[in-house]
Amino acid sequence: MRTLPKNYPLRQALNDEVHARPPEPLKPPMRISFLALLTEWPPGNRDIRPIADLARRFGVEPPKADVRHFSADFGAFRLKWERHTEFARYKFMVPGGREQPFTRTAMESVPEDWLAELTGETIVAAHVALARNRRQTIDNEQIAARFFDGNTLVGAQVGGEAATAFTDFRIHGDGFSRFLVYDRSMTERQAGRYVQRLLEIDTYRILALLALPEAQRLGPKLAGFESDLAEITNAMAGGGGQDETTLLDRLTGLAAAIENCRSNTLYRFRATAAYYALVRRRIDELRATRIEGLQTFGEFTGRRLAPAINTCEAAATTLNVLSDRVADATQLLSTRVGVIRERQNQALLESMNRRARLQLRLQQTVEGLSIAAVTYYVVSLVAYAAKAAVKSGAAISPDIVTGLSIPVVAVLVALAVRRVRKQVTRKNR
Repeated sequence: MRTLPKNYPLRQALNDEVHARPPEPLKPPMRISFLALLTEWPPGNRDIRPIADLARRFGVEPPKADVRHFSADFGAFRLKWERHTEFARYKFMVPGGREQPFTRTAMESVPEDWLAELTGETIVAAHVALARNRRQTIDNEQIAARFFDGNTLVGAQVGGEAATAFTDFRIHGDGFSRFLVYDRSMTERQAGRYVQRLLEIDTYRILALLALPEAQRLGPKLAGFESDLAEITNAMAGGGGQDETTLLDRLTGLAAAIENCRSNTLYRFRATAAYYALVRRRIDELRATRIEGLQTFGEFTGRRLAPAINTCEAAATTLNVLSDRVADATQLLSTRVGVIRERQNQALLESMNRRARLQLRLQQTVEGLSIAAVTYYVVSLVAYAAKAAVKSGAAISPDIVTGLSIPVVAVLVALAVRRVRKQVTRKNR
């Protein structure tokens, strides 16, 4: 035996995933009671704890804390439990019950106090009667009157006519819906698979509809979003009389409201699409053949379930389209606001340039006056010095000295002012 490289940590778990939750082999006559409970995620030990308690009560080895499915024979009944992302389902199976399968059900074998301890909310509760019937003709009206309170039946021959299945998709007085399956030539594993598919159709049908109330509540909001967006775009086109900044504020507020709705409904709408796909897949897997006078499972879901799914898809699509439209309008308005701001900045820069030129001219004027004033004072000092020299006996003319000093002093003062200006300019760079 050759030694392989180290296994990927999840190799075994991923390989066994395709074998998880196998259907229970069923041998008619059989009574089955089914529960699907909507629970919180992550589940923790909330779901597995009641199963472990029930196992200990009946002397059965309890499941491990981290398992996602469990099956065991409890004597009075057989239990199959499965944990899914949003729900947990329980299937209780007892043999017998050919004549009155919905009068004495498998649920009656389950301790009532234990049922009260289960966590979650019931979204599906169903009784299934699996009976042997090899007759070619079955009286649909008699079956409806006897087992389904006279309601209109949905049914078909399934598994290549290996069995016949009936239901009315209604909740009866005991809180359970009903399925009646007549086995003609199925093996026990086939019976288990087709019963499981029927129950999954019922379960995923309800789960797919969880988004319908949300889609219906969104209707008025979506209409309001459409109206607000139309008003803003009309104003952008020039008919609203509002400035661009105000419109941009309104658009960002509208975008935030739409994204809030999207984030709150995204998971539910995507889950609805996934569940609806599972419903259609399970219907295809039934390999159903029409029974004259009855709707098939595919026809029933197509007429009753598809419109609700279309409503959910329309709401999700409208949200996405609104989000894209608001994003486009926001980008357009942001561009316009940016252009306006650039124009305002350009005008401000031009104004600043004019002020700078005026300031420069004023500075030059002040510098000229400063040179004249300093020259005047310095020349005055030279005149005083010349007069003092004459009185001291110097043979000079004060007027000539004063006159000759004027250009010299003016040039020197101008050079000094120019040097000071250059030093200040260099420091400010």
